[in-house]
Amino acid sequence: MQVTAIIPARYASTRFPGKPLAALLGRPMIEHVYTRVASSATVARVIVATDDRRIEQTVRAFGGEVVMTRADHATGTDRLAEVAERLDADLIVNVQGDEPLIDPLMIDQAVRPLLEDASIRMGTLKSRIDRIEDFYSSDVVKVVTDRFGFALYFSRAPIPSPRGLTPGQLAEQLPALKLYRHIGLYVYRRDFLLRYPLLPKTPLEQLESLEQLRALEQGERLFVAETDSVCHGVDTPRDLERVAALMQEKMCR
Repeated sequence: MQVTAIIPARYASTRFPGKPLAALLGRPMIEHVYTRVASSATVARVIVATDDRRIEQTVRAFGGEVVMTRADHATGTDRLAEVAERLDADLIVNVQGDEPLIDPLMIDQAVRPLLEDASIRMGTLKSRIDRIEDFYSSDVVKVVTDRFGFALYFSRAPIPSPRGLTPGQLAEQLPALKLYRHIGLYVYRRDFLLRYPLLPKTPLEQLESLEQLRALEQGERLFVAETDSVCHGVDTPRDLERVAALMQEKMCR
């Protein structure tokens, strides 16, 4: 089964313009992401999808594959679907272009359930929440799954809500509780991905500003694999400095 990873990359960014091309230990950030994704055991092909010629030229310069897309896409999923129309891959992996420390194992963990079960048409990842601040933060998306691993709901609110526990009591019990953050890495069957952007936006999706809720509201089963790997996304220049320090620390070990 052919698995292709697509990395949507935009130059425009409110908090960090030109983020994919930001220098990180002497190389553009998009190159770090590309190299790590290419190391995945399940991915056979990696493509950067962009609407910016500067990003296109940079990717070609380091030997990566890049596809130019339209500039009017509202979401990364829309950009993904445009590229997928030209491919014959069975599975498409959506990897964020701001994860220069992404563990290739995370990609494999998200892909394998779809390789093993043909009934799953969309998959993603979750990891345990280990800080009480993250549980209450609206910037951290939480996910609740059923006992088979399929998503019940995603929210920016703290879910599930432990009844009768104060934040302090919850913090003490956090290591024993199974509370999960959602990691925005997705795997789609190609035919499903091509239809997904055509589905109308749903009420909960718009309320929470979480595109994956569209799948749940349409009655789709979304499998959520668990990972122990840690994400280090880059949203701001300060995040880039933090990631650079982490990389240097690993290099010095």
